[in-house]
Parts: sequence; structure tokens; C-alpha cells
Amino acid sequence: MKGIVLAGGKGTRLYPMTKAVSKHLLPIYDKPLIYYPLSVLMLAGIRDILIISTPEDISSFERLLGDGLNLGIRLSYKIQEHPNGLAEAFIIGEDFIAGDNVCLILGDNLFYGQDLTRYLNKAKETRKGATIFGYPVKDARPFGVVEFDENWKVISIEEKPENPKSNFAIPGLYFYDNQVVNIAKSIKPSERGELEITAVNNVYLEKGELNVLLFGRGMAWLDTGSPEGMLKAAQYVEAVQSRQGFYISCLEEIAWRRNFISSEQLRNIGESLKMTDYGKYILSLLNEKE
Repeated sequence: MKGIVLAGGKGTRLYPMTKAVSKHLLPIYDKPLIYYPLSVLMLAGIRDILIISTPEDISSFERLLGDGLNLGIRLSYKIQEHPNGLAEAFIIGEDFIAGDNVCLILGDNLFYGQDLTRYLNKAKETRKGATIFGYPVKDARPFGVVEFDENWKVISIEEKPENPKSNFAIPGLYFYDNQVVNIAKSIKPSERGELEITAVNNVYLEKGELNVLLFGRGMAWLDTGSPEGMLKAAQYVEAVQSRQGFYISCLEEIAWRRNFISSEQLRNIGESLKMTDYGKYILSLLNEKE
């Protein structure tokens, strides 16, 4: 399975912070925002990842992350010239996907929870069709919304409805089989002029091939598309890390625990960052095996 992080857009809701830098490179507490969606793909065991961003920002991601080999993964980069909708990611990434199944995650979404890996593994098990997620929210109007019948079977998906038919929002994490490229090519732009991910999901729904997994109370999903969202996400990360001593979305730790890299490689990374708390945390992980 391949992975795509869509880190495009102009981030206008965050102006002036994002006038000169991509919002996905802004810090959420102690890490760049892009670390958080990348960590989700790595937790899913996905090692071949495409990052899609704007012509202005793509080189910054390459400087930050390189080819990914230091993390035991393979990173590729492609440009989205204009923000033409989430589903365009599959058209841009057609050669990268190359007939494989694919997971798309939005670059400004943060997921954390004890059961996250279990949810990801369950989604990966679906060989045919699509798997998306439902997350209970107080106000579902700003999101894509999934509606169920009395047997919890999906009967509709709506994009930012004025009167939501449920309180289950659809987070920016989607698993698809290799039909998705042709489906993305077949849909027509919405009234906003964009290729909507909801249109892709509705095609799978009509084919009877759409699965929805519901996140429970123990899962956190944070949207960082506004200044308030970024602040709340940073406060959440700080609270968990300070209280528990475990780091959220430490890419090096995930790579090591997934056996993408060796203990010696982890030590070298930690040594290069030992003047920081982040580097000290990485080095402390090695004590577990001593």
C-alpha cells in the first residue's frame, strides 16, 4: 500500500502566519505540522509515501524530510499547481500509486489514541473498496458528514451540510483500492470548482464498496486549519507529552519500533540532536533494550 500526504493549499485562514511559509511547516508544539500526518502513515506500516504541495513550498518539504531513508521510508514529492480539490491528489499521484492500494491523509489533521494502530490495521485489511472513518462531533456542519440507517449501514455522505443528518464527521484519512485513480478522473468539479473527496466516496457508496469505521471516545482528531485549532492542538500535545513522558508523532521512534531503522541508526539520529529535549528523548528510548 502507498501513502499520500496532501499538504497543499494557501492556508488563507491562517494569514498572516502563512503568507511566507506553508502551514504544514508551522510548529504544533515541538514538531512541524507535517510530522503528525506522516506518523499516521508510518504507524500503518506504509513506507512508500508521496508528499503533494504547492510550487512555492515543495522545496521546503524536501529540505526538511529529504528522501526519507534516515527513517527507513521512501519519500517522493509532486506539485499541485492550484488547489483543485482533495481528489486531484490521486490524479497527480497516478504514476506513484501504480495500481496499488493507497491511503490519503490531509496534511493538517492530527490523530492520536491508544487504538489508532488497531484502526489503521483494520482499514488496511480492506482489499476491495474504500474505508473511511466517522468521528462524533458537537457541530458537524463544517465537515463531510456520514449518515447511517438503524443497522449502522451507510446511506449517505454530504459535504458541509447546513442540516447534518448525523453528528459523525469524516476526518481527513481515507483508504482506497486501486479503482480510486479512475474514479477521481471520472468525477466532475463541484460548484466550488473542485474535485471533491465526497464525490469519490459517493461512487464507492453507490457501488456498495464503502466501509466506515467509527472512532470511539479514546481517539483524538484535531483539525489545525485555524489559529484556534493550532493552539488547541499544541496544548494537547504538550499536555500528553509533559504528563506521560511519551512523545506524540516522533517519526524516529515510530521508525525504530516498526523496525524500519536499527538501534544504531536511532542512536546516530539522537546524538545529532542531543542538545535538544527531542534528541534526549530519542536517546532515552535505547535504554529500553539495555
